Amino acid sequence: MTHRISMMKPIHLLLLLALAIMVPIIAQDEDTAAVQDEVKPVVQEEDTAVEDESEVVVVPDADSIPDLNLNPGDIAPTWALMYAPAKFEFLKNWTVERGARLRKFKSQPNRHVVVVSFFATWCKPCMKELPLLQNLYEKYDGQRVKWFLVDITEATRTSPGFEDSPVAGPFLSKKGITMQILNDNRGVAKERYGAKTLPRLFVIDKFQTIRLTKQGFHEGEDFEGEISTIVDELLAEAEE
Repeated sequence: MTHRISMMKPIHLLLLLALAIMVPIIAQDEDTAAVQDEVKPVVQEEDTAVEDESEVVVVPDADSIPDLNLNPGDIAPTWALMYAPAKFEFLKNWTVERGARLRKFKSQPNRHVVVVSFFATWCKPCMKELPLLQNLYEKYDGQRVKWFLVDITEATRTSPGFEDSPVAGPFLSKKGITMQILNDNRGVAKERYGAKTLPRLFVIDKFQTIRLTKQGFHEGEDFEGEISTIVDELLAEAEE
């Protein structure tokens, strides 16, 4: 009896040891799978929400705006926009196609680089971009580059949910934004540039050619560095 037990005991011990090892592994695999199933959808939802909130917003009347898809190399559409009662700014005051004359070439004969950003006071990503544009505006003060903010707040005010949007001038002044605001009250420039989303930025060279376009605001991007690089390149180009 004692002998038989001594011979069977190792077998029993091996079986028990194998079961002891396998049960935790199976349980661990099941627990891991359950945790992954629970966590994975939550992470995906959070990532999607952050991306949608921080990058771009759609203009309420986007369906009525032409799909122009302006790209670098295209001629920038002209505009004449009011910045004060009965006072207008013209793109052709600062840049025109090669061989053409500036609108006021006698009083202002120098071609300029032009940076145009479409915005609205209800656009949260725009509010992230504007301080960076202000930094660039101050950096290039006195150089041949013009910075314009094209405001479409009034053009969208009649859309449901946008009626109480702040008026751009006082709103941006409180935020320390001193760049010139151009009022696109009827949305004409918005349509000419196909600005279906905000913010929408265009860098235009001395010959009215679009050299850079940006859509939306991207967290973590070297926005100021990118704009500075292209502006420096365009300022260095000969005027003729």
